[in-house]
Amino acid sequence: MSSASKRQNDFFDICGRCKISCCRNARPPTTLRRRKIIEAYLKKQELPIENPFVRTAYAFPREDEEGYCVFYDKKTRKCLIHPVKPETCAAGPITFDINVPNQKIEWYLKMEEICPLAGALYKNEEILKKHLKSAKKEILKLVRQLDPEALKTILKIEEPETFKIDEDSIGKGVLYKLTSDS
Repeated sequence: MSSASKRQNDFFDICGRCKISCCRNARPPTTLRRRKIIEAYLKKQELPIENPFVRTAYAFPREDEEGYCVFYDKKTRKCLIHPVKPETCAAGPITFDINVPNQKIEWYLKMEEICPLAGALYKNEEILKKHLKSAKKEILKLVRQLDPEALKTILKIEEPETFKIDEDSIGKGVLYKLTSDS
């Protein structure tokens, strides 16, 4: 079994037993590129989810009447589009903020109380390091592809119960998006 599929199985095991619904009222941002990938996956897997995305200040998966992501299977407690899910979902429970004055992207881990997976990661430095590397790659891809309005809106969303675990310099292109009046 490859390390990627092992990680996914480990995460599914932890997430499948979790009673905290991170797939409820989450609204993960999706770029046009990610939406096309997800729509192609839905078609290939013959998953009949009509109009899967909503667009406000940014695009995200539509929610059902209870606020759950339309890609969340309530019976299995798993993501129907796991291999192609939005970048912030793949990065979870790691999240980010951008500190414009310091020109840094800051990386945060959710508290174990709101995410048992975060606790499992925190207790295993090797796995946390591996997942942080993967999360950074996913989130940086998202941040670079989002339009300025979407990125600015997302950065206003509070991420409660997290703590900072790392920071990196952020590219001039991303900083320009955040400081320009576009």
